[in-house]
Amino acid sequence: MASIHPDAKIGEGVKIGPFVTIEANVEIGDGTIIDSHAVICSGARIGKDCHIYSGAVISNLPQDLKFQGEDSVTFIGDRTSIREYATVHRGTASKGETVVGSDCLIMAYSHVAHDCVVGNHVIMSNAVQLAGEVVVGDWAVIGGGALVHQFTLIGSHAMVQGGTQVVKDVPPFVLAGRIPLTFEGVNSIGLRRRGFTDDQINIIQDVYRLLYHSQLNTRDALAKIDAELQPTPERDAIVEFVRSSKRGTIRASN
Repeated sequence: MASIHPDAKIGEGVKIGPFVTIEANVEIGDGTIIDSHAVICSGARIGKDCHIYSGAVISNLPQDLKFQGEDSVTFIGDRTSIREYATVHRGTASKGETVVGSDCLIMAYSHVAHDCVVGNHVIMSNAVQLAGEVVVGDWAVIGGGALVHQFTLIGSHAMVQGGTQVVKDVPPFVLAGRIPLTFEGVNSIGLRRRGFTDDQINIIQDVYRLLYHSQLNTRDALAKIDAELQPTPERDAIVEFVRSSKRGTIRASN
């Protein structure tokens, strides 16, 4: 009762439910499960041991008026779950691909638009909406119903409150909450769960004290961080993120 194009490449042990549609130019890795009524469109590259739940649509055409039918793809990493009625659209000429990493959980009714890059171990709660060309770092958590503006960056290990509008970049390791979205502190609990030491967390907190609570503008705060804090991977990741931000980063709460 499924419709599977004869040119689709289906791995070993893949389970395909009734009324699934799988188009040509699709690759599905070993052990993946495709539940009933899911639609896997041309250009999908799905990894091993994934689970695509009922009604999800992977690699459909991008909702972008500039799209002219160019070849593009959608990559889904290994062991990622795409829950009911979530949608992941393929890329455009801008990047040529949309990427969702490995070990992600994309909950029901969420949307990943064209040319987005979602890292590994990311959790997108119910009905999160990513506009085009958003980048989400590894281990980020985005609360339900959040709306993320196109081209926005969400850093690794950040946690974003549900029901918010993300219109500025969210730096790594932070808690972002309230409306409008602001810096609410460091995601210390999440970092400890992932094996960060107290010393690493303390460095992260020191960086953000200077960025958000020193009364310095961003340029001067970054200069002070460079001068006073020893380089570490965490310090450098924050500094590079803030310096390279084109949209500007979220502000501190009052």
